[in-house]
Parts: sequence; structure tokens; C-alpha cells
Amino acid sequence: MDLSNIIKNIKIKEVLNFKDVDIKGISYNSNTINSHEIFVCLKGEHVDGHEFAQAAFEKGATALMCEKPLNIEIPQLIVESTQESIADLAAVFYHNPSYELNLMGVTGTNGKTTIAHLVQKIFEQDRKKCALIGTLGYKLSSKDDYLEAKHTTPQAPQMQETLQKILKADVLNVITEVSSHALEQSRVKNCNFSTAIFTNLTQDHLDYHITMDNYFNAKAKLFKGLKKGNSAIINNDDKYAQRFIGVIDKEVNTITYGVKNESDLMAKNIEFMPDGVNFDCCYKDCVVNFKLHLNGMFSVYNCLAAIAVGIVNNVDLNVIKSALEDTRSVAGRFEIVQTNPMVIVDYAHTPDGLENILRAARELTPKEGNLICLFGCGGNRDCTKRPKMGKIAQQLCDKIIVTSDNPRQEDPQQIITDILSGLTLINPKTVFIEPDRHLAIKLLKDISTKNDVLILAGKGHENYQILADKTIHFDDREEVNKIFCD
Repeated sequence: MDLSNIIKNIKIKEVLNFKDVDIKGISYNSNTINSHEIFVCLKGEHVDGHEFAQAAFEKGATALMCEKPLNIEIPQLIVESTQESIADLAAVFYHNPSYELNLMGVTGTNGKTTIAHLVQKIFEQDRKKCALIGTLGYKLSSKDDYLEAKHTTPQAPQMQETLQKILKADVLNVITEVSSHALEQSRVKNCNFSTAIFTNLTQDHLDYHITMDNYFNAKAKLFKGLKKGNSAIINNDDKYAQRFIGVIDKEVNTITYGVKNESDLMAKNIEFMPDGVNFDCCYKDCVVNFKLHLNGMFSVYNCLAAIAVGIVNNVDLNVIKSALEDTRSVAGRFEIVQTNPMVIVDYAHTPDGLENILRAARELTPKEGNLICLFGCGGNRDCTKRPKMGKIAQQLCDKIIVTSDNPRQEDPQQIITDILSGLTLINPKTVFIEPDRHLAIKLLKDISTKNDVLILAGKGHENYQILADKTIHFDDREEVNKIFCD
């Protein structure tokens, strides 16, 4: 695309050294930039892209987008905010693909990944193609392998490029997870969402957002962008539900779902079974019974959200029922990896998420068995949730093992100490401490019996562990299968 075409279509304060060069791509990483790309000087939490503009120029950048003039003799687009303008640049460069797609976004603290996968299944059961973008990567159909993604929601150029690829593949429906970081950092700016889904809002990412009000305001951006003809789907049992409804335009079709509070779509007569959960789905005058191969109350909520998406997209309830009843767990989401004893791996890394999976696991624990949880907390992240998670684990489990998650640059022992501060009593018969996660899983095997239910929380689908000086391969599921099969 010619630089002149870009300049005509985005807001720019000033253009320096103008020359109508051909722009073949967008980059914000000087290490991976290719020749004839425009380099965007993003200002992040820890680094300022302006400091790497010279390196990008030396590697072939033919233009810059920056917030101040730089002493480099190539075209420079001076903008107010590179974080905002990179989204405008990406939308123009990739020709605004979302406006030709049925783009649905799901946001909230927990449940995004599972709901996205359930929605994809529902569309495919209705014989419609549906792509998925999220934590595990992105794929054009449920049968495809994931392509790697570095963020729950990609940066704006990757997001627009991915949407363009989906459109070119003749897939017209897309369900994407939308993180609070993505909304705050304008990664989904210029994405035309037809439907927005709110799951819940509980403590997470306060190291970034600082307050729950800031966290709410970031999430609310997705709903403020909806317009007449769009749909909003809201978990009416969440305490933030009315605040979200309050920011939605009155001409947007809003549908609520819930179990406790009166809602448009409700689950009633809920019955938990060893192999799943049954409930009656009630919508208007229609009642359909669902028999799921998914466990826990959180699965009921996730399915209600997905059912609502199906409804607003005119999918018959019986088609939705068929899709959900055929669904097993999503990778790393309450995933049963061993059955004797039952070992479950889950991504839960927030107080609310941990409580949900432990309550669901308790339903599966025999009277003669123990519920044992192995977990840790991530380093360089919100430390105020650590004692809360410790307290929840102690209250809901018979035994706990406190270990490392992704310690990053923090001392693993300090993270563990923070977790232990939430415990009322550290009984060596019920509370075990092992900073090495591999050894902790070995310990888990040693202290368990075949009647116990074992939860490994925090890492879920992740196949790596981030340490202070390196990232190593580590997959809870692989570790369990090796250790428990010895």
C-alpha cells in the first residue's frame, strides 16, 4: 500500500520527510521487522519503541510512525498516540475486514476460552463456518490445529491480518476472546463487533488496572461500541451486570442469562452427575433439557452464554443442544488427564476461578476421598490475590500443595509466602510447600490415594514455565502422565 493512501485515511499531526514509498507490512518489533515495512514506535510498560527506530531503519524500515520527530531520514508520521494510531493504521492497511464479518467478542475474567469454543461448535453444528481467536491461538475451524498467539487478543496489526485471512478463507463468522488489556490498549479498535458477551468480573490484572473500576471501564469499552442491530449478552448473576447494561445503547438487543436472578435465558433444575451436568434451558416459552459432558456450575454459565449467542444468531435451540451435548472439555479447562486417581488440570489463576473449579471438583470427590489442590501464583502480577487464593484453597480442600506457577522475576519463595499469609493454620499434615513444580507433582502423587480428586491449577493449557532468566518447557498434563504412570 502506498504511504500516501495511508496518510489520507488516518489522523496524523504532521508528516516529515514525505516520499510515497510502498508499505508492505506493519511492525513494532525492531528484531523481526522486514524490508519495506513501517515501524511503529509503541510506548509500553517497560520499553519505548522510539529508542529502537534507528535499529528498525537499519533493518529495512521505509517509514516510521512516532509521537515525536526522530533524526532519521525516512518518512515519519507524527501522531498523538502510537498505541491508538497503530490500530487505525492496521485497519486501513488490511482494508477493514471486520465490516464484512459477523464478529463476536467475549470478555470477562473467567470463561472466555470455553465460551469461544462452545460458540464455534454451535455454528459448525448449524453448518456454518466459524473461526476462533483466543488464548490458545486461532484457527479457522474446530478441526484445525491452533496457530500460535502471543496474547489472548492479538495486537492490532495481527488482529486485522488474522481477520483478513479469515475473510479470504471464506469464513464469515468469528468468535474472539477480548481481554481487558486489548481493550485498554486499543488492540480491537476499528473492529466491528456484532455481538459482545460479558461473563463475569472478579479480581484479576489489578497489577495493570490498579482498581476494579478501571478494570470495569476497560471491559465496558466493548459494549459502548455496540450500535443498533448489534447484540449484548450479559451474565445477570454477576454483581457488575447492571453497570454493563447501563453503558449499552438502548437500541442494542440485550439478552441476559443466569441461574439465580430472573433473566431472559435461564438454567433450572440443575443436577450434577459424575459424568457431567443436566439442566433445563428456559427461553421465552421454550424449555429444552441439556445433558452435558462438562462439570461444574461454571460450565452451566459458560453454556448459557454460548446458547445466547446461538439464539441471537438464529440457531435453533435443538441444534444448539446437539452441539453442546457433543462437547468435551477444552484443553486445560477442567481437563481430566488421569482417572485413578482423578487428576484435573485447569487454568484457574484468580480467586473466583479457583473457587469455581474447587467447588466443581468437590462434587466429584467420593465421601471416602480427599480433594487435593496444587497451585501457585504468577510473579510480577497482582500480589493481593495471593492470600485470597490461599484462603480459598484451604477452606475448600482437604490438602493443598503450594508451589510455583510462572515466577518470572520474583522470588518463588516470596510468592509462596504471600499465598500462605491467607491461611489460618499451616498444618504440616494438610499444607505442603514445594517451590519446584515438577517435584510438587511428584509429591501430589505421594500424598494421594485412588479415591482422591486432584486439581492442578494455574497453568492449564500452557506448555512452558517463565523463570527469572529463561522460559522452559513445562506442561502440567505431560508431567502428570509421566509421574502418575511410573
